[in-house]
Amino acid sequence: MSIRPFHLAIPVHDLEQARHFYGQVLGFAEGRSSDHWIDYDCYGHQLVVHLDEAMRVDHDKANNQVDGHALPVPHFGVVLEMTTWQDLADRLKEQSTKFAIKPYIRFKGQPGEQATMFFYDPSGNALEFKAFNDLSQLFAK
Repeated sequence: MSIRPFHLAIPVHDLEQARHFYGQVLGFAEGRSSDHWIDYDCYGHQLVVHLDEAMRVDHDKANNQVDGHALPVPHFGVVLEMTTWQDLADRLKEQSTKFAIKPYIRFKGQPGEQATMFFYDPSGNALEFKAFNDLSQLFAK
């Protein structure tokens, strides 16, 4: 299966905070930009942050219970290889990132077992990055 890169555009309330978070904290390469938006290479996908100065920062998003944790809804992220996921988790811990859900293994020993973590960007956008030891488990029931 060949997967094409996705394009996702999200609002941010402060472009310089977003530039620091996505560029320095997460380590995403910056592409094109203007005074109102910045493109990032998000593991081969195109993530664009768009300035919305009227945006309200909200970390009290709706949530759904999954595996005993309250997952923020909505959220986005990428399914990574396990070593890349662990490198990102280590990087975020070193940066003293405040996790909504700390890195852990979800559904341990069950179909769909996966490593996951949740955190927020400075504008309150919820992000989840996950990984599978066995990618065939991505849609396992």
